[in-house]
Amino acid sequence: MDNTRLTRKMLGALGENYAREHLSSKGYRIQAQNWRCRSGEIDLVAVEGELLVFVEVRTRSGSARFGTPQESVNLLKQRQVRETAQYYAHRNQLLHKQQRFDVISVLTEKDGGLRTIEHVCNAF
Repeated sequence: MDNTRLTRKMLGALGENYAREHLSSKGYRIQAQNWRCRSGEIDLVAVEGELLVFVEVRTRSGSARFGTPQESVNLLKQRQVRETAQYYAHRNQLLHKQQRFDVISVLTEKDGGLRTIEHVCNAF
């Protein structure tokens, strides 16, 4: 990227794209990105084998000295993701599928370059 400072929205979108590439490289089939309904948003919905995986992506630039991105997924956020996931599964007739909730933590350089990516399966 160039020398312009990344906005929070740009950083989030960049992190989601890194997460999407990571999942795809591991054989996950991406079903949706930024899926929204009244109860909230799910960053990524993927399928791994027969498992429906809902992924919360958290991105930070710089260092993790103020905590890791995944530490910011609090109980309120977990509840919101679960509710939204249930609606997604219902709407897409996928209630029969086993579900898992993952968190992908992305740390970038100040310019947006990927520093680290950590995938926590079954995070909540």
